Amino acid sequence: MRRVTDLTAFIAGLPKAELHVHHVGSASPRIVSDLAQRHPGTVPTDPGELAGFYEFRDFAHFIDVYLAVVDLVRTPEDVRLLTYEIAREMAEGQNLRYAELTCSPYTTVRPHEEGKGMPIEAYTEAIEDARVAAARDFGLVLRWIYDIPGEAGLPAAEATLDYALNHRTDALVGFGLGGPEIGVPRPQFTPYFDAARAAGLHSVPHAGETTGPQTVWDALRDLGAERIGHGTTSAQDPALLAHLAEHRIPLEVCPSSNIATRAVATLAEHPIVAFRDAGVLVTINSDDPPMFGTTLNREYEIAADLLGLDRRGVADLAKAAVEASFLDPAGRAALAAEIDEYAGS
Repeated sequence: MRRVTDLTAFIAGLPKAELHVHHVGSASPRIVSDLAQRHPGTVPTDPGELAGFYEFRDFAHFIDVYLAVVDLVRTPEDVRLLTYEIAREMAEGQNLRYAELTCSPYTTVRPHEEGKGMPIEAYTEAIEDARVAAARDFGLVLRWIYDIPGEAGLPAAEATLDYALNHRTDALVGFGLGGPEIGVPRPQFTPYFDAARAAGLHSVPHAGETTGPQTVWDALRDLGAERIGHGTTSAQDPALLAHLAEHRIPLEVCPSSNIATRAVATLAEHPIVAFRDAGVLVTINSDDPPMFGTTLNREYEIAADLLGLDRRGVADLAKAAVEASFLDPAGRAALAAEIDEYAGS
């Protein structure tokens, strides 16, 4: 018990980077309550009631709940509040120094065509204003990944590419694909990822979360994936694991998310050990932390337990996220050095 307590405290103070964490999905009960009071409807306004609201039956139910929260983000003021308060909780609660926040602007901007929502210019201005304020107030560096909501199909891909190419900021580093995998084949998005990559954006699609390893192969071959979101079923294919390890393609592993969405039955069955044993570069992430009742610190604790890590091993896990990030070389070197200094204290 002493070791666990000490490691928990060590993890809490460990400087970290996070690569797979969703913008709307990071809204805590406190933030969701504020938004729900602005826009009363299907989402409870009492933070205490949100725990029941977030009890997912399966992945499809998770998507339904997620989209209900998305619907609360309707104005530029909502976007700014959400982004800034997420940054506060990341920095103050999880000791994050750097985060690549996955945003799905289509779900907020598209309703503008129907007389709701907001234009992309207003959305971009709001997240950028929050980003600059977060760096100033919390010392947290934020970067954006624009994510296609797969359930919305090719119109969402077309719009998201337009946002990425024609309304780009220097903080936009990646182009992603999320949402359901079943019935949403990855190859259909190839032209959009080709265009994004040609413009210098990194390819970071979700794959192999709720479908088999073929989806991961599709993400690699058709979308040019440089990291894989989740990649949970990669463990079913030794050749795929060998490919990921040989080419140093990181997996963005989110243990509690996989349990909550029923992608994995139990933590004991989670494939993170198989990933490590195959030599795959593993990063630890929280995905949609309040929705899954977790934090990034808790995900590190889970990973440390599953992998049998000591302090040095946990610090190396944190450094893996820095290595896999799209932070500039000087920033990566500085954060890695800060982690080493902390681990040696």
